[in-house]
Amino acid sequence: MPDYVLALKDRLAYLPEDQVERVVRAFRVGAHAHAGQARKSGEPYITHPVAVAGILAELGLDAETIIAAILHDTLEDTQLSRVELAGEFGETVAELVDGVTKLDKMKFGSRQEADAESFRKMLLAMARDIRVILIKLADRLHNMRTLGAKDTSSRRRISRETLEIYAPIAQRLGMNKFKAELQDLGFRGLHPDRYRVISERIRAALGNRREAMGKIEAALTQRLASEHIEARVVGRIKSPWSIYSKMRSEHKTFAQLMDVYGFRVVVDTAMRCYMALGAVHTLYKPVDRRFKDFIAIPKANGYQSLHTVLLGPFGAPIEVQIRTAEMDSVAERGVAAHWAYKTDSGPANSAQARAREWLSALADSQANTASSSEFIENVKIDLFPDEVYLFTPRGDILSLPRNATALDFAYAVHTDVGHHAVAARVDKKLVPLRTRLESGQLVEIITAPSAVPNPAWLESVVTGKARTAIRQFLKHLQHEDAVDFGHRMLDRALDALGSSLDGIAPAVLDRFLADAKLHRLEELLADIALGNRMPDVVAAQLVAARGKKASRAVATAAPSSEKIRITGAERGVLSFANCCHPLPGDDIVGYLSAGKGIVVHREECPNVAELRKQPERRVSIEWDRDVQGDYRAELRIEVINRPGVLATVASAIADADSNIENVEYVERDAAAATLLFTMEVKSRRHLAEVIRRVRRTGVVSAAHRYPL
Repeated sequence: MPDYVLALKDRLAYLPEDQVERVVRAFRVGAHAHAGQARKSGEPYITHPVAVAGILAELGLDAETIIAAILHDTLEDTQLSRVELAGEFGETVAELVDGVTKLDKMKFGSRQEADAESFRKMLLAMARDIRVILIKLADRLHNMRTLGAKDTSSRRRISRETLEIYAPIAQRLGMNKFKAELQDLGFRGLHPDRYRVISERIRAALGNRREAMGKIEAALTQRLASEHIEARVVGRIKSPWSIYSKMRSEHKTFAQLMDVYGFRVVVDTAMRCYMALGAVHTLYKPVDRRFKDFIAIPKANGYQSLHTVLLGPFGAPIEVQIRTAEMDSVAERGVAAHWAYKTDSGPANSAQARAREWLSALADSQANTASSSEFIENVKIDLFPDEVYLFTPRGDILSLPRNATALDFAYAVHTDVGHHAVAARVDKKLVPLRTRLESGQLVEIITAPSAVPNPAWLESVVTGKARTAIRQFLKHLQHEDAVDFGHRMLDRALDALGSSLDGIAPAVLDRFLADAKLHRLEELLADIALGNRMPDVVAAQLVAARGKKASRAVATAAPSSEKIRITGAERGVLSFANCCHPLPGDDIVGYLSAGKGIVVHREECPNVAELRKQPERRVSIEWDRDVQGDYRAELRIEVINRPGVLATVASAIADADSNIENVEYVERDAAAATLLFTMEVKSRRHLAEVIRRVRRTGVVSAAHRYPL
């Protein structure tokens, strides 16, 4: 038996003898299946899965996980079948192996799509059994340790994927030891020169500070002992990746980041954590506003610790983490700490319980997300490492990614709360839904039954849950609008042929839908409204299918003079042309655009002349009496160029209850300037009021709608 297998057996001493024999049997099966295969380094391929199993054995994982790790590449790379795997080692092992198997046999449109679909499958398998991701993380860790055998482009691609996906997943699962090594190996693979320079500077800095570190450690140990607190004090060293990422994100120099001493204090109980905190605060003065209590309020991944920053004796701050041995194990290993495979009903540490909640949310998200690439983007958002901790009115704590808004909070409470949100109270002050939240705030969401999501909300949220829920609602709304609008368009086209939808026999309609490969009438109506089918063509085909001559009917029928009325609320089907910015009160015309629906133009728009060459795409529309919403308009203003003129004009626009979206200088010289304002107004009349107020300012020489 090879030495590397004997080494694995030694690491498995925590397992019963019969389980160790099953692992050895898995090695023999794997070695036979991978016979003749070699790694890029020239080693036998079986050395890789055995090394992955060794990494998991260090975490003390169960025999099924170790066996699945040894066999994790067999389904993809060998002749061994899933049935044989399940027959030899059980269905659970087969499920675990299948969960980490890539999707090379499937056909994808692009490399990115293949990666996204593979990642999606892995996450769904992980939601069923968290051991899948533990195997995948160990697999990635060993691949990163042996990355040198790959070519440069492969090293960079794999390293970037590790930094973007796998290291954040390890962090989300509380596995900080895995995360730190994956980040440093990813950094070395992606930027080898930067990694080398920073690593060398860290070694040099530590050499110069060894004496100071020893003195601080001794002082901390002595103070804790004098308070009768048994504790283990260890110095902490920053990793190359953490230094590099902070240099970039916080715009600090290497010297600024290294001018900090880090220590970890490990005690036996949570109560002693707070006693130790008091002891170190009497030794060195704490820095104001730099204390964090992650014991009372754990991080989303189950991490617990007290963090404080002290003013040290050498003029540099001292960062101290205080935690119990249990918390230290969870901080290092996360879901893999004190492993005994947990069922849903069994006990679990805080990291395992929180991971299960996250995975459950992931499963809900993927069920409502159509594309793999959209799903993976949502997951990346949720893996964003920095979090804010917020309180509900009932005292519950929610954690959200950094930059989360009140709208994200509303969807985190419940999807229905998000859908009907209108505003929020943050620390009892009324704020808009787009307000960004900060840790420690008390947030209350104000709802209204009539409120519904709108497309602009997608720009105000950062969480995958909120983004998915809003998109789902808008898609449903678009479908409803499209069905209603398509019905009106088809009725109008049939009316021009002397018929109606009610006049088409159900059997004729069913046959037409079957020929068009549509399942329901609603799909046909939505297709019409979205510009994928022409209403006049569909009407002629239906009339012909009813037994009349379509050509004669079309030739003899007079075009319908009735226009379809719009309220502006049909935003799922309608879009308003940017070339002319139509407003309620304008004479308008619609043109069908495939996939977009009806694009609304002003009758006098210069582009309408070109569109008239396709009369079959024209839709006769007009504004309804009851028009809703705000509409974009552009105002070209010529002003006297002097200080404060922009503020004067902007104030006049705001006084007319219009919201300014953008302003730019079109022309400018010493005496005059031409400004182009983009704003929101409710109608043509509202725009006229804005223009009147602007002209009264005394600094405006001309103001008119743009384009004319």
